[in-house]
Amino acid sequence: MRIENDLKLGFKDVMIRPKRSTLQSRSQVSLERSFTFRNSQKTWSGVPIIAANMDTVGTFEMAVSLARHKILTAVHKHYSREEWQAFLADQPVSIFNYIALSTGIGEADEEKIAQIISDHPQIQFLCIDVANGYSEHFVAFVKKMRQNFPEQTIIAGNVVTGEMVEELILAGADIIKVGIGPGSVCTTRIKTGVGYPQLSAIIECADAAHGLGGHIISDGGCKIPGDVSKAFGGGADFVMLGGMFAGHDESGGEIVEENGKKYRLFYGMSSQTAMEKHSGGIAEYRASEGKTVRVSYKGAVESTVKDILGGVRSTCTYVGASQLRELSKRTTFIRVQEQENQIFGE
Repeated sequence: MRIENDLKLGFKDVMIRPKRSTLQSRSQVSLERSFTFRNSQKTWSGVPIIAANMDTVGTFEMAVSLARHKILTAVHKHYSREEWQAFLADQPVSIFNYIALSTGIGEADEEKIAQIISDHPQIQFLCIDVANGYSEHFVAFVKKMRQNFPEQTIIAGNVVTGEMVEELILAGADIIKVGIGPGSVCTTRIKTGVGYPQLSAIIECADAAHGLGGHIISDGGCKIPGDVSKAFGGGADFVMLGGMFAGHDESGGEIVEENGKKYRLFYGMSSQTAMEKHSGGIAEYRASEGKTVRVSYKGAVESTVKDILGGVRSTCTYVGASQLRELSKRTTFIRVQEQENQIFGE
């Protein structure tokens, strides 16, 4: 046993220090970025925000809406081959720029993604997603997928430390998903005691990835648009959102009504709800590591997208970044004990 005494920070522990700016309007800020990925050698351009691969967020309907803003959707892994065929049969070619095919690491997962990519080789992104990205089996699976799909850009995770980011990039991944336990419906930190404050994880993992020409996604922990800006400011290339995209028309999840108010169910993919829905229940050897909540029904996702993008543009004007790619270079974090005046509640 040993203890690391270095300070580790989450989004709530910091704010971004404003700096002199020549920008006159938020309209002068470009949020689009262009990346060339290390192993696939593919180039992508768009707004580097991703809807999480949860079946209460990463739906086909969400992908269609977010693609209009050049935002990615990591489509959840529970759609069948036939559902993918039906979805892509009616979609414009441009949709392939803004969707990722998600998968686990089982034999059935491997067979299914091979079929879907065979049907639709235009799919650019493959998201290999497990809760614990530290297993040798996971690394071996990433290597195998790189061999099997040399032209796809591979997203892999989740991890929170630099050495594992490096191992996964060297194994063939292009983009590493960073985050253990920060999600709004994740209970991993409660059930296991394992985790890493998200901002420090971003800073450490971005440094490791960028040193090898790789990229990272900050996955989890964003409650408000300011947190999205902090993730980008800390060095994240992409930011993945779950709870912020939940509760909309385009989100999955059952609609319930109580006292005349509508809600949509939102749950973690390791929750009892998810495992009963997709796996026939919780296996005897494991515990649920997610919760199920009701999110107030929010209507179309369009208004939420505008709120998030508007907030990030505003951040950029406060520090003088005319393009999103400049934000991390112009970010200075200051440690705080208070974020906002809450006298009138949240």
